[in-house]
Amino acid sequence: MEESMLIELAVCFAIFVCFCVSKIVYSVYLKPKRLEKLLRQQGIKGTSYKLVQGDNLVMQEMANEALSKPISLNHKIAPRVNPFIDHMVKKYGLYMSLDPSFLFTSVANLLFVYNSSNGILGVLQRNMCFSWSGTRPRLIIAEAELMKMILNDKNGHIQKLPQNPLVDLLTKGVLTFEGQKWGKRRRLINPAFHHQKLLGMVPEFIASCRKRMDHWKRLVAASDEGTEIDVSSELRNLSADVIAKTAFGSSYEEGQKIFELQQEQAFLINEAFNSLYFPGLRFIPTKKNRRRYEVDKEIKNMLREIINKKQRAILDGESSGDTDLLGLLLQCKEEKGNDMTIDDVIEECKLFYFAGHETTANWLTWTLFCLALHPEWQEKARQEVHQICGDKTPDADVLNQLKIVTMVLNEVLRLYPPVINLWRFTAGRTRIGNMSVPAGVELNLPTVLLHHSSEYWGDDAQEFKPERFAEGVSKATIKDQATAFYPFGWGSRICIGQNFAVIEAKLALSMILQNFSFKLSPSYVHAPHSVITLQPQHGAPLIFQSV
Repeated sequence: MEESMLIELAVCFAIFVCFCVSKIVYSVYLKPKRLEKLLRQQGIKGTSYKLVQGDNLVMQEMANEALSKPISLNHKIAPRVNPFIDHMVKKYGLYMSLDPSFLFTSVANLLFVYNSSNGILGVLQRNMCFSWSGTRPRLIIAEAELMKMILNDKNGHIQKLPQNPLVDLLTKGVLTFEGQKWGKRRRLINPAFHHQKLLGMVPEFIASCRKRMDHWKRLVAASDEGTEIDVSSELRNLSADVIAKTAFGSSYEEGQKIFELQQEQAFLINEAFNSLYFPGLRFIPTKKNRRRYEVDKEIKNMLREIINKKQRAILDGESSGDTDLLGLLLQCKEEKGNDMTIDDVIEECKLFYFAGHETTANWLTWTLFCLALHPEWQEKARQEVHQICGDKTPDADVLNQLKIVTMVLNEVLRLYPPVINLWRFTAGRTRIGNMSVPAGVELNLPTVLLHHSSEYWGDDAQEFKPERFAEGVSKATIKDQATAFYPFGWGSRICIGQNFAVIEAKLALSMILQNFSFKLSPSYVHAPHSVITLQPQHGAPLIFQSV
């Protein structure tokens, strides 16, 4: 009896082991090879699958090589900030679709392959190829109309990229939700970004900018020959102060530690995002894993203190509760039928602290760099500000009148987009253009390549030419009706804080131009790199003088 039971247990164990082995073999070899075959059958080119690692090692080696040396003073940044994707599109981006029945709107991107007896055999399509993120194929699409189609997806088959759980330690909340949960949370947060609400924040924007300008004036007054200021760190402080005041009703000093910890977390998370992940890795107590969780705990504890302080102020009648993002979230939490918890509020605060802070600070940093490199445009923008505002501080009423300032800011967003790649994932089989893309494929949409493409922006795509935006964003490209400008994403998931960032950037740039002229410091090193957002690797020192 005992012997038969042992035999049964052994058989069950053997079956279990065989099941696990077959599952592993399918996941790490059979499934990737099947997906690779499906993509190649449609004429799409790319790298061959490498067991488990995919292209991760090559990608990291190319990134390390690019980061090891700066580039010359130009705006051709894609080979440095996105070297692997840039290389892939150049090497494999031209492929032949075997189904010519579907024609793209952007016909100029197509080359038809004819045969004298059979007519059209296929269509050569540019700017599309695939690589491997571990065991998952990554379809790289740098074609404007297809990017727009993907970002406007309504059938639910294209979703946000499933994250390595360690990445969620930096930002979760509305950014990572899908379906009804995303729609509900987005509707709750939207009122905080209504136009009138944002205009009501302008006095706080101005107060933060004025404090920073006064600080710079004191620095500049100490020297007759100009003063070197690292605008990268200074503008981070400015943006942090704006976020703290307008979104959370606090101060930069109160949130300073949060911003510093989030910067550290961004480096740790960026490393995790670009590394191979396997289930359970987050639980292994490595030095970096321990630090990731320590930083996350510290940030949450600090935000909880700010939330508790806000709740007490609302209860004591010191705050109406609807004047900033945090107050609005706390109001929403108390509404009947709302399942939002304090932990949810904390995650939304983490997201806005990071995204709102990083995006505008880096945008303004690259703007000052471009205007220092192109002094003729600096002077044009300054003259416009003086003509419209005189010596008065710019306010909400003049923002729409600043045409040159707007052109400059848009051109900087084109050349130095805050996020250089947008990511999506096929949750189910879906059709993208004339491709049938199976479930389980990453979609990499390299914004920086699209923004620098001569096909959409002309032969001068790598040059700083704000005049291309003279008639607005819709007429900036050389192709009629082609949308090739995605600095804040597109579609229903376009960045909710876009208008917040635009108002802050216009006011800050106008006040800087009113008070200072600036040029590149001899110590400046041009080394843009991406750590979640696009930023200068070695800071951005400029020489400032009063005007």
